[in-house]
Amino acid sequence: MASNQQTRPGIGESAKDTTKGCVGVVMGEVGGRVQIRPIRGGTEGDAMPDNVGTPSAREELSARLAIRNANTRAGL
Repeated sequence: MASNQQTRPGIGESAKDTTKGCVGVVMGEVGGRVQIRPIRGGTEGDAMPDNVGTPSAREELSARLAIRNANTRAGL
């Protein structure tokens, strides 16, 4: 039976907080909120489950490329 419910990314998968427009990795779920760590690293942010989706390939690539460019500029 098909479900109309959209599946959201699981722990360790790429995710997008649609309210903030940021792409990161799902780290867990606490208190009914999904914790997403930015791809660049840092502290997790909380997002309501309804606002979490799978980023498009373009969105994920763009986020990863921005980090790579910043590291290159910093000489890393």
